[in-house]
Amino acid sequence: MADREPALRAVLLGASNLKKSLPLVLDRVRHRAGGPVEALAACGHGRSWGAWSRFLYVRHLPGIARCGLWGELKARPPLPTLALITDVGNDLVYGARVEEIAGWVEACLDRLGPETETVMTLLPLARLERLSQPQVRLAAGLLYPGRPAPWPALLDRARDLDERLRRIGGERGARLVEPAAAWYGLDPIHFRRRLRREVWSHVLPAPSGPAPEAGRRLPLLGAAESRLFGATVRRSQPAIRLADGSTLSLF
Repeated sequence: MADREPALRAVLLGASNLKKSLPLVLDRVRHRAGGPVEALAACGHGRSWGAWSRFLYVRHLPGIARCGLWGELKARPPLPTLALITDVGNDLVYGARVEEIAGWVEACLDRLGPETETVMTLLPLARLERLSQPQVRLAAGLLYPGRPAPWPALLDRARDLDERLRRIGGERGARLVEPAAAWYGLDPIHFRRRLRREVWSHVLPAPSGPAPEAGRRLPLLGAAESRLFGATVRRSQPAIRLADGSTLSLF
C-alpha cells in the first residue's frame, strides 16, 4: 500500500492551533481525499508569517511566507491541492504592521494559485471582543511573556487585519471560516482541547464513512530548517510516512 500515488496534496499553514492538531488535521485530509495524501506543513508554536520566531527562547523557525516549503512546492509535479491557512495573529503582538502581515498571507495565497481549494480561518474576534483588561493582561503574560499587548489598540489592529483577510481571501475564492467564541476558553486564541475534533470537522468537512487509520505522532523537532540554541539544524523530509502511502513534510 505504501507505494500508492497520492490522491491529493495538502498545504497546511498556521501556528500553535495547527501544530497541536496536526495529526488530527492530517487524518481529516486523508479521509477527505479517499486515498494517500502528500502533505506539506509550516506550523509551530508562536509561528510568524514573515519573520523568524522563537519558542521557549531555544527553538527558532523561519516565517511561513519565507520558509523552504515554497521552493519544495514549486519543484513538485502538479497535483490537486487543498490549502489550509489558519492562526494569523501572532505577528500583531510581535509588532508587525497590519498591512505587512496581510501582505505575507496574500503572498502565500498567490503562490498557491487559483486552482487550489483554499480554506482560511479568520481571527477569533468573537472571543477577543469579550475580553476584559485583566483577562488581556493575563493572557498576554502567559502566551507572550515579555511582549507588550496594549489594549484596546491591539483589538483595533486585529479588526483591521481580519477585514483585510476577508478581502484578500474572498478575492481569491477561499472559503472563509469565522471562529466561534465557544471554541475558546480563558485562553482566547487556542481551541479548547475537548473541542478540537469538533472545530476541525467544521473547518475541514469530510464525507461520511469510515475514517482512515490514525496516523503517527509527530516528531518534536522535525522541521526541514530550524535554529536550536542558535545553531542551524536541517532535517530530511518527509518527516513521516504512513502505511497508506501518505507523507508529511515539515518546514
